[in-house]
Amino acid sequence: MSEQNSAHERITNVEERLRRVENLLVSINEKLDQRPELGEVDTEKAEEFKQWVTNYVSMRLQQLVPETCDHPDEAVLQDGPYLDNTTMPCTEEVEHRVKRIPIPFVREMVVQRVAENAREAGIERVDIDFFEKAATF
Repeated sequence: MSEQNSAHERITNVEERLRRVENLLVSINEKLDQRPELGEVDTEKAEEFKQWVTNYVSMRLQQLVPETCDHPDEAVLQDGPYLDNTTMPCTEEVEHRVKRIPIPFVREMVVQRVAENAREAGIERVDIDFFEKAATF
């Protein structure tokens, strides 16, 4: 008898759980039926949100890589090669010499030092002689 009672209790418990699951599914279905259509979305707010996302991404990119966000004028860019990640013009020989530095962070340190020294000295274009003097630490 106790086995029949325990089986009956189990079945009752399972049926109760199934009723609760069914009620939850019905309420979910009703909520899905009540949601607005995609065409009913406020286009003005959507445009505001798109503009906010665009501004935010632009700001973050400028924070991460500022030297790539501010572009010199096209006329200036046509003057010839530049030291990497700077606006300092240089000769092709200097550009070739910089590319031969094998370790990236050392290359960046040398370029920054040469660019700073060139600005301080008022040099308009870095040539190989100035590069060799300014690149020594």
